[in-house]
Amino acid sequence: MPIERYAIIDSTLREGEQFSPAHFTTEQKVEIAQALDAFGVEYIEVTSPVASPQSYEDCKTIAALPLRAKVLTHVRCHMDDAKVAVETCVDGIDILFGTSSQLREFSHGKSVDQIIDQAREVITFIKDHGKEVRFSSEDSFRSTEGDLLRVYKAVAAMGVDRVGVADTVGIATPRQCYALAHELRRQVACDIEFHGHNDTGCAIANSHSMLEGGATHIDTSVLGIGERNGITPLGGFVARMYADDQTTVKSKYDLTQLKHLDEMIASMVGIDIPFDEFVTGKYAFHHKAGMHTKAIYVNPNSYEILDPADFGLARTINIAHRLTGYNAVGKRAEELGLQFGKDDLREITKRIKAMGDAGPLSMDQLDAVLRDWVVA
Repeated sequence: MPIERYAIIDSTLREGEQFSPAHFTTEQKVEIAQALDAFGVEYIEVTSPVASPQSYEDCKTIAALPLRAKVLTHVRCHMDDAKVAVETCVDGIDILFGTSSQLREFSHGKSVDQIIDQAREVITFIKDHGKEVRFSSEDSFRSTEGDLLRVYKAVAAMGVDRVGVADTVGIATPRQCYALAHELRRQVACDIEFHGHNDTGCAIANSHSMLEGGATHIDTSVLGIGERNGITPLGGFVARMYADDQTTVKSKYDLTQLKHLDEMIASMVGIDIPFDEFVTGKYAFHHKAGMHTKAIYVNPNSYEILDPADFGLARTINIAHRLTGYNAVGKRAEELGLQFGKDDLREITKRIKAMGDAGPLSMDQLDAVLRDWVVA
């Protein structure tokens, strides 16, 4: 199955609500859903309608919006939950069941056979109401592979649209993800979804490896917000896929909307966008080292795998410092309408480097050196 065949299930309105500082109002949820739709995600997942009375109303509200994206909600594999979810008129229902030995022993206490029997009843009910249905194991990578595949094959035979793999505690490695996806693709014909937590910093790599192994759907959230350290960040996942095939990514998503999404969510949950955030971090497209800036002027692709213009952003060439090079200084001189020979530029650059050794420089200081050199 080609890796290009993938869809994003954005879970900012479900997993993102589990981010400790998050508390979205109904109005904010509507704004988030509309912004995600404008970006172009294929699915928007919202909090379980059984979580609270307001969650039920919000689920109905989002489901009723005129969106291109399909709206999903996420509930336990339990008939009571499924009945409430159907009432909200969402497009699809994601059901989950803990399959690891830890969750089977310390959470629900059911055997694999009991999990399959309960899943059959719930899946049949959801399908009878014309909804998409995904069955996901929880804590997939601490589950016995034999038990896991047995459950997946059983629910696939029941006609689910997708099976879900969840790295609930962020323990998986990219190699494990690829191996499981590859084996699962051999066992089932339905779509495969991955939900990866970022506790060990592998969420993006794991998502990509799942796609390489045959998965088709990836769960994300804006800025990666979610339980603990969150899940695969939307911007980071899109950046990874852009590096593989920018044409496909640009045709699927409006990349210029990413900055608005990140800024909106950061404001709503009261955090700053991290300085090293994928694409939208303050310094994501800043270049400083002399060798780098020379190459960037000649061909930006030499030190950029992402074109900032595709994301509605611009690069910054930082030349006022002791690491600068004479090519960068020469470019700045041209911008100011000044012309220098190479020997002069090298001498000017030496002066700037010496000034930079004494402390940070401003562009005004650098420009003053260039202008004073002409006068001298």
